[in-house]
Amino acid sequence: MGRLNLAGHRHREMCTGTLVAPDLVLTAAHCVTVPADGLPKRQADMIFVAGWDGGTHAGASGIARILVHPEAYASGRFDLSHDLALVQLREPLTPPPLPVAIADPTGPLTLMGYRRRQPHRLTVAADCHGAGRAVWMIDCRVEQGQSGGPVLAGEGTARRVVGVISALRDNAALVVPVDDWVIAQLAKGR
Repeated sequence: MGRLNLAGHRHREMCTGTLVAPDLVLTAAHCVTVPADGLPKRQADMIFVAGWDGGTHAGASGIARILVHPEAYASGRFDLSHDLALVQLREPLTPPPLPVAIADPTGPLTLMGYRRRQPHRLTVAADCHGAGRAVWMIDCRVEQGQSGGPVLAGEGTARRVVGVISALRDNAALVVPVDDWVIAQLAKGR
């Protein structure tokens, strides 16, 4: 996991992302696009910092390219059920990437992310459960900044990224599950 810094040096705007290949980060589409029109935010201002803990990190890279889920803005408006993006890094990073999988929301699941009010510490919520199809409602609370953070299923070497934190509603996390588009992009080596 890592922090995706989005607004350059003068502003604080951030999301969370997960290294899913040495040069690819999975995050929420709304983190890397302008919600009004779906155009990518300024890549020159974006930096992914893997394993950020307030003083050290496991690597950092600028952004080479943004791949937004093709259905995120297909109707001309933002579609929360496809709030997924892959960010290609300029340089590959050495931390081991996490594998992705398609799963169901019943859990137990672990949600991770950097909260805006604690931007230098990764927050972990374990033993979460949920329901839903296109968008999951998970019974663990999230805050601003955690958007794009991973939803994990399994333990140890069986742990997989199965969703991305998208929003908060009624003290529950709204999560977009990993879908065939993400799996296909990873298979292509993008």
